[in-house]
Order: sequence, then C-alpha cells, then structure tokens
Amino acid sequence: MTQPSGAGPVPQNPKPSAAAGRIPAYGELYRADGDTAPGSQRSEALTEGKPHHGDGHRAPWRALAVIAAAGIPVGLLWWLLAPGGQNLLSGDPALATGTNPEGWLPRDLVLAGLFLLAGCLTGFLLNGKRSGAVAPRTVVLAVAAGAVGAVVAWQAGMLAGQWWGAAEDTAPNASIAFSLRAFAVLAVWPAAVAIAVFVVNLLSLLGTPPSHDG
Repeated sequence: MTQPSGAGPVPQNPKPSAAAGRIPAYGELYRADGDTAPGSQRSEALTEGKPHHGDGHRAPWRALAVIAAAGIPVGLLWWLLAPGGQNLLSGDPALATGTNPEGWLPRDLVLAGLFLLAGCLTGFLLNGKRSGAVAPRTVVLAVAAGAVGAVVAWQAGMLAGQWWGAAEDTAPNASIAFSLRAFAVLAVWPAAVAIAVFVVNLLSLLGTPPSHDG
C-alpha cells in the first residue's frame, strides 16, 4: 500500500531545534539560512532604538568635566592677551605692567570677553544636532560647570602671572599683580551658557513649521 503524499512542500533545509527533544516548528523548518527568526528584526530595532542608560549617564558628566577643565586654557589665554600679562591684545608698552592703573579695567574686560565666548560656545555645543530642547538637568549642570570653569580660569591666569610674570611690588596696591578686580566677571561664563541655550532653543522653535492635524 502506497502512502499518500502530503499537500505541502517538502522542507529543503530543516533547522534542528535548539532544545533537545522538541519538535521543530513550521517556521523553523521553512526558514532560509539567511532569514532571522520572526520578530527578531523588530527586537533588534527596539534594542538599537533603546537608549543605553550607562552611556547616557556617562556622556553628560564627561562633557561637563571638559567644560570645567576648559578653564585652564582660557586662563592662560587671559594672561597672554590682557594688560599686565603678555599684553598681546593691545600691544601698548604702557600697559605691559600692572603698575599702570589704566590697564586694570581692560584686564578684567579681556577675561569677561573670553568668558562670554566660552559660554556661548558651550551653549551651542550642548544643542549640537539635537532636534529637541536640552534637558533642564543638563542645562543646570552645564551652568554649574561654566561657573567652575570660570573659577579655574581665574586661578590659572593668576598662577601664570606668578610663574612667568615679572616680579612686582604689590605693596602700594594688590591690583598691581596680575589678578581680577571685579569678581562679577566670574558670572559671565555660566550666564552666557544659559542665554545661549535659551536663544538656540528659541530659534529652533521659531524655525519649526506648525503641524496641521487632520
């Protein structure tokens, strides 16, 4: 007696089941070698789209550490450009030393300008290629990092003046030494970060076309 042939096709590349003793499923029998299991592509997509919490938490702190450490080159640049330091910005020999009181205000203004530039650059880099607004927590931490960077820059500039500057008698006035007279300048960097983030987010909102539902 001949056995009736089945109506379905005969599997060409049957796949053995991963679990011993389990009958292979129909999808496993007829799946080609290059095919993936049903639902695997979706799970891979979900895995790729799912944020990695470890990297997401490390990246902001790493960026904030870079912002704070950027105060070192900013402080060195302050000493190179400002009167009383290397005085590369004005080039006026009369402002080369701190004994001239006319150079005290420009010395503070040079640091304020560097802080403004650093704060704006920090705020724009925070946004980068983001399509949405920066998280409030990131903005607060960036402002705090800007404040730390400002203090680091102030101390780095004064330290550069002590190490590489000419020795001067500060008995008549402490401002003769390379230093900062207006401490309100330290607030320029964090304030510039907050303003830059606000301006970038405002411009992105104004540039977004309104959505028409329905």
